[in-house]
Amino acid sequence: MLNSKYSKVLTIILIIAIIAIIGLLIFLGIDWYRATVTQADADDFMNQFDDYVNNIGSTTNTEENNIELIEPDIDINNTVQNTQTGGSSDETGLTYKGYKVIGKIEIPATDVEYPILEEATPGAIQVAIGKLYGVGVNEVGNVVLVGHNFRNGTFFSNNKNLELGDKIYITDLQGNRVTYTISNKYTTTTGNFDYAGRDTNGKREISLSTCTDDTKNRLIIWAVED
Repeated sequence: MLNSKYSKVLTIILIIAIIAIIGLLIFLGIDWYRATVTQADADDFMNQFDDYVNNIGSTTNTEENNIELIEPDIDINNTVQNTQTGGSSDETGLTYKGYKVIGKIEIPATDVEYPILEEATPGAIQVAIGKLYGVGVNEVGNVVLVGHNFRNGTFFSNNKNLELGDKIYITDLQGNRVTYTISNKYTTTTGNFDYAGRDTNGKREISLSTCTDDTKNRLIIWAVED
């Protein structure tokens, strides 16, 4: 009788373990799929972003040199509007998944390249990096950029691996690509926002903000233009 009860308990434990493993595998699969789709959408849009700023640069150079512009064989507005990412373009600029784009960020050390959105609403930072506070991108002063830490490699998930001296590149819609060097990295409370309004002494600076892996605090990175 005792052996029979013992066997039943072991069977129940085994079934629970199998269900837990299956649940974990499903969770990991969904997380992997979301990360893959997010990255694919961003990569696709980055190509369109480059075409967009290159087209603007070509137009500007042509106007400055009074040369007749030969239109490239691509309709930037139409291409962006019909992308799989759901973005659309209007007369005021470029959008990604319904949010206005103001630039792009590249962090080679963590293989990051994403659009920078004009806002940092809960919806916006589900799809890209958002501007939370400060001046415009590549302007004198400090701009705070926020990205999620989904712990799956997307957005700012790997900011914890960045080191002082690593480079960050910000490209604005005029095609200006500015190099920033990481000068400070620390963890602070979610309520501490003192870094946002700091004096940059006439330089261009950026602050990257994301949550720590345990979501209890914020990981802050400062970077200063070279």
